[in-house]
Amino acid sequence: KPSGWTSHDVVAAVKKKLGASKVGHLGPLDPMATGVLPLVINKATRYARFLDGGRKVYLATMELGVDTDTYDSEGAVTAACEVTSTEDEVRKVLSGFMGRIMQVPPMYSAKKIKGVPLYKLARKGVVVEREANEIEIFENEIVNISLPFVEFRISCSRGTYVRSICHDAGRMLGCGGRMTSLRRLGCGEFSDSEAISPD
Repeated sequence: KPSGWTSHDVVAAVKKKLGASKVGHLGPLDPMATGVLPLVINKATRYARFLDGGRKVYLATMELGVDTDTYDSEGAVTAACEVTSTEDEVRKVLSGFMGRIMQVPPMYSAKKIKGVPLYKLARKGVVVEREANEIEIFENEIVNISLPFVEFRISCSRGTYVRSICHDAGRMLGCGGRMTSLRRLGCGEFSDSEAISPD
């Protein structure tokens, strides 16, 4: 998926190009995100639930010192702070996001409350109480630290919001944090090495 496209944009484009009657995806990506978006086409749509292995692999960049309402660089800045944390402190906090943990979904997400996606409420300025969901992080490796930016590779269960990890890590470090880039390297059995562009 290219950056700037919604997952629905990709589905619609592929459906039109192939003249397919049905096209679906195995888990959405945020518009700013790039990478693997497995599609099921025509009769394959009935097997979607068997094809989504649940494990996702991402390469993400976090910027410390800035909070936004969407937890990423596309949102409105809600707070800014000087980053005083050391690299060791950053490593210690980020390494804590491992195993089974509870995570509160961000307001700007497709998670539904009483049938309504949270992002639709967020756009109206409505903030609602969200229940924390259990997620699992299988691997979490820091690739590069060049403060205030931290690049990390994470393997996690479906339903994990990497934006929330950036936000929560920033809060724990006392300076705030947001995600500035996200690339999905793998989704279940599918990897970026075999992915092709919509074109």
